[in-house]
Amino acid sequence: MTPTQRPKTTPSKTAQPKVVQPKVVQPKTAPPKTAPRDYGVYRPVLPVTSPRDPDRMVYTGDAEGRCEIFTWDRSSGTGRQLTDRPHGTLLCAIDADEAVWWFDEDLDGRGAWRTQDFDGGPDRPALTGVPYGRPAGLALSASGTVAVGIRDAGGLHLHLGRRGGDATPVLRRTGPGTLGDLAPDGDLLAVSGPAHSAHAVTLLAPDGTTTAVLSGERERTWALGFAPSPGRVLLLVMRERAGRYHLGTWAPGRGLELLPWCSFDTETTARWYPGPEGTRVLLRQDRHGRSRLFTADLDRGELTPVPTPEGSVLDASPAADGDVHLIWTDAVHVPRAFALSGTPLPGQSGWRPPRFGRRQDLWTPGPDGPVHTFVTTPADRPAPYPLVFLVHGGPADHDRDAYDPMVQALVGSGHAVARVNYRGSTGYGPRWRSAYSEGVGHTQVADLVRVRAELLERGIGREGAVGLCGTSWGGYLTLLALGTHPELWDVGVAVKPLADYATAFRYSTPALQALDTALFGGTPDQVPDAYAHASPSTYAAAIRSPLLVVAARRDAKCPPEQIEAYLDVLRAGGVAHELMWLESGHDGYDGADHLAVIRRSLKFLGRGLPSAPVRAEPPPQQERR
Repeated sequence: MTPTQRPKTTPSKTAQPKVVQPKVVQPKTAPPKTAPRDYGVYRPVLPVTSPRDPDRMVYTGDAEGRCEIFTWDRSSGTGRQLTDRPHGTLLCAIDADEAVWWFDEDLDGRGAWRTQDFDGGPDRPALTGVPYGRPAGLALSASGTVAVGIRDAGGLHLHLGRRGGDATPVLRRTGPGTLGDLAPDGDLLAVSGPAHSAHAVTLLAPDGTTTAVLSGERERTWALGFAPSPGRVLLLVMRERAGRYHLGTWAPGRGLELLPWCSFDTETTARWYPGPEGTRVLLRQDRHGRSRLFTADLDRGELTPVPTPEGSVLDASPAADGDVHLIWTDAVHVPRAFALSGTPLPGQSGWRPPRFGRRQDLWTPGPDGPVHTFVTTPADRPAPYPLVFLVHGGPADHDRDAYDPMVQALVGSGHAVARVNYRGSTGYGPRWRSAYSEGVGHTQVADLVRVRAELLERGIGREGAVGLCGTSWGGYLTLLALGTHPELWDVGVAVKPLADYATAFRYSTPALQALDTALFGGTPDQVPDAYAHASPSTYAAAIRSPLLVVAARRDAKCPPEQIEAYLDVLRAGGVAHELMWLESGHDGYDGADHLAVIRRSLKFLGRGLPSAPVRAEPPPQQERR
C-alpha cells in the first residue's frame, strides 16, 4: 500500500506537530462557498481504505483552504480532522492495524513520517533511525513490515522496520531513485529509477542484496506494484515497446513476461484489485485528453472496458468488493471523488459551476502529426476574441477535458482560451512523447506558433491580442516563446518557470538532473551549447511584451537561483516586467497562495489584452451549451 500523493509537492512547516483532538466532521457535500474553492484551488484525492475494514478511510481533504489529513468511517457517517498545520499536510496512508501515517514536513519539504491511531490519540514517530529528508516512497506490507524511502543531500535512503520500532538501513544510493513497493510478506522491495535507465527497476532483498534488475535502456520500463497475495511475489510492470505500452508481470525465477493481449497506444497505468487471489487489475488509459478504464483478468487473459462518463479520470482505485473509486472531471464539473456503484465517498460534491463558453477540439497539421488543442470561446460575444494560451506543465503531462478555473474566468471576461497538447505531451503515444525534432523547448514553441496561426486564420483570435500563461514547464515555454518570437505575443505570465537552464540544473534535484541529462544528451558542462539554445535567458533581452514572473523562494524544481539569473538578463536588457515572490515551494498546500497567483495573473492578462466587444443582446438559446 502506498500513500496518497500528487505529482508535485510543496513543503509545509510546523515547529512541533499539533495533536488534534477528535473533531467530528462531515464529508464535503455542499457547493464550495469560499473564494479559494470557487476558483478550484482544492482538488480531491482518493481515500485510502483500511485493509481490515473497507468502511474506514483516510484521505487528504480541504480544511478552510488548506490540505489536511482526515479520517472517515463510512458505516457510522462520521470522521475527524487528524492534522492541523499552518501550511497544510498532503501525504497519508493507513496500515493493517488502522494506524494513520502522515508526513510531517517543513517549508523546505524535509521531514519524517508520524502515526496516529485511526480513532485518535497522540502523534508518534513512525520509525526511529530514519534520516530527516524529503519523502521518497512508503510501502506498508500485510505482514506489518514497513519500508520508507527518504532523500537527502547524500541521495536515497531505504529503511525497513515495524511501526514504532527501530529502522534497519537497506540501501543508500546517490542519484535519482524512489521506493516503489514492498512485497506482501515483506521479503522483497522494488526500487524505481528513471524509466529509460539501466536500473529502471531494482529488486532488493531485506538485507539490501540485489536479486534482479530490469533495464529500461532499450525499452522504457517501470514498476506498478506487487500483487496483494501473501505467499507469492508478483510485480506488475509496464514496458514501452514498438510504439505501444505493454502490461506485464515479473516473478522471481521467471523474469518479466509481457501480456500480448494487454497493450495500449497511449500512456496507461494500472493497480491490483485487493484480495488474496491477486489476479485482477484496474487500468486507466490517458488518450487524447480524455480517459478510459479497463479491468484485466490475468488468469483468463481478458480485457474489459469499465463504463465511465466522458471526461477525465484523474485517479482510479479498485475496491475489494469489485467497486471502483475514482476522481472524475470534465470541462463543466469540478473534480470530485465518487464510486461507480454510487456508494458515498468523502469529498463528494454535486456542485456544478457556471459555464461561460463553448468548447471544441482543434487538430492542427504539424511535422510529426496533428497537434490537438482544446479551444474554449465565449458564448455571448462575437469572434474574434482576445486569445490566451494556457500552456501546460510537464513536459510529461497533458491538458485534459477537465474543469479549469482559469479557463472559466478568462472566458467569462470575453477571452478565448487555447490549451495545446504540444509534442512531448503524454496521452498521444510514445512517438509523440519523444518528438523533439526542433530541439528542446523550440519544438513545443513551434507547435504553439502553428496553433496560433490557425486560430487567427479561423477568426477565433485576433492579431495584437494574443497572450501566454503557463506554470512550471508551461512557464518555461511562455518565456521561451516570448523571447524567440517576440512579435507574436502581446502579454505573458510565467508562474514558477524554468528560466535559466544551466543554473536550474546546478540547483535542481537528482531526478530532474537525470531528466535533463537524457533530454540534452549530457550535463551543462558536457553540452553547454544545447542548454544555452534551450534556455529562456538566452533570448530574454528580446522580449517586448508585458511580462509577469511569479517565483517561489523554496522551489526545489524550478529553484530561485535560476529565476534570479533570468531577472539579471531582463534588467540588463531594459525589459519591463513585474515580479511576484511566494514564500513556498513549487506547488503549495495552502489555497491562499493559489488564489493570489490566479488573481494577479488574471489582472495582468486583462491589462495586456484589449477587451472583446460585448454583444448588445444575449445569444440565441441554442448557443448556450
